[in-house]
Amino acid sequence: MLSMTSGERATFVRDRLPAGGLFAGQDWRISPEPFWLDRRLEGELQRLGRILLQFYRASERLYRRSVEGKSPSWIAELLERGKPERIVRLQRQAAFKSEVPRVIRPDLLLNREGFAITELDSVPGGIGLIGWLNQTYDLLARKNEGFRAAADSGTRGELIGGAAGPIDGFRGIFEGHDRVHLVVSQEAAGYRPEMEWLSAQLPPAGSYGVRNTEFTDFASGDGVYRFFELFDLPQVANADRIFELAADRTVGLTPPPKFLFEEKMLFALFWNRNLRDFWRQELGGGFFRRLQVCIPYSWILDPAPLPPQAAYPELGLTDWRQLKSLSQKERRLILKISGFSPEAWGARGVYLGSDLSADEWGNAVERALQGFETHPYILQRFVKPDVSEVNWYDFSQAVLRPMKGRARLCPYYFVHGTGDRARAILGGCLATVCPADKQIVHGMSEAIMAPCASAASSTTVVP
Repeated sequence: MLSMTSGERATFVRDRLPAGGLFAGQDWRISPEPFWLDRRLEGELQRLGRILLQFYRASERLYRRSVEGKSPSWIAELLERGKPERIVRLQRQAAFKSEVPRVIRPDLLLNREGFAITELDSVPGGIGLIGWLNQTYDLLARKNEGFRAAADSGTRGELIGGAAGPIDGFRGIFEGHDRVHLVVSQEAAGYRPEMEWLSAQLPPAGSYGVRNTEFTDFASGDGVYRFFELFDLPQVANADRIFELAADRTVGLTPPPKFLFEEKMLFALFWNRNLRDFWRQELGGGFFRRLQVCIPYSWILDPAPLPPQAAYPELGLTDWRQLKSLSQKERRLILKISGFSPEAWGARGVYLGSDLSADEWGNAVERALQGFETHPYILQRFVKPDVSEVNWYDFSQAVLRPMKGRARLCPYYFVHGTGDRARAILGGCLATVCPADKQIVHGMSEAIMAPCASAASSTTVVP
């Protein structure tokens, strides 16, 4: 094994990119090292999968109880708002009653307390990306005498999930299926290259394949990975056939066709005081308290007037339009569309109050209130990630550059097994680090993307 320079390590990573890339028309800055997490934070990530799986199960029970009249009807009415009857029927089908997504990916922002969970994605991209990153950085570590976990520490770090964690994790959700189809919509076409890379890694050769929305050659016993959102069904010609086969158990499908898990308003329902006893009972005291620490306080922007003596909790406002008159400092709030919309994924449909002018913020608030009947919005306390120092290699100048940035972690949990035997396995964790002047952390050409590794040190990388 050799001791490689930073440039050689970065070049090794770049040169292993698939010929077709991993994302259509997108790139990122390459770090010669993984993104380091201390052992305590790694332990938190390992435990988080179990908590989020239970949160999904509890959310399903909350919705079902509301539909059945065992919990207040306003819960189901809120979640169903703006959904076509066809989508509601799918959500309520008995065949999918206990089904939850088998890939769970939260968005975590690092801060002094650990992390904040800002969103849950049940139809996530990036599975192929984290699979490729883990595989590539593992090869790099083997070629480069391992990675130093901290400057002059002499210790070695370990990639979270290891070289095969994401690939084995994805394969495990389709245990018992000889052939698996990854159905990618046109809306998600930018992710098709990473899905093609992923399917090529999964044995036996040819058993996994990426399909378009016209594909209908499904056979009994097949598995289907649904890589399209439910709002996009009119553009997915084979959706009805897939759901029909899944409903009669001819094929195995994940994620299930349930809009519930694509709604951000679940976090607002978690914070609703009227539902506190439900969440505590369904999650257990420990899981409930942990999520109270991790989930930023969230509200649903329902324009219905309050009684004159009432106010929204935590804010003291008596009318949502009073949000418009808040000062810039008071506007450290995120406004985002809840779900069932092409604006509900990526960084679209997200407004940070303190980053907008008063007029821009006021227009966003008014848009959210006007759209409540068809596209509800949620309001969430803004969590500003702490600054980490990470290095990236500038190929144009052949120099290693330090960057102070804010990190988002995306751990990928793969649910293996069924019923009470189901377990959420942490397959890998993607770090996206944006320059510190960017308020909202998301994938961009200026961002560093790297797999996470655990060590006894902090997240500061010292090459």
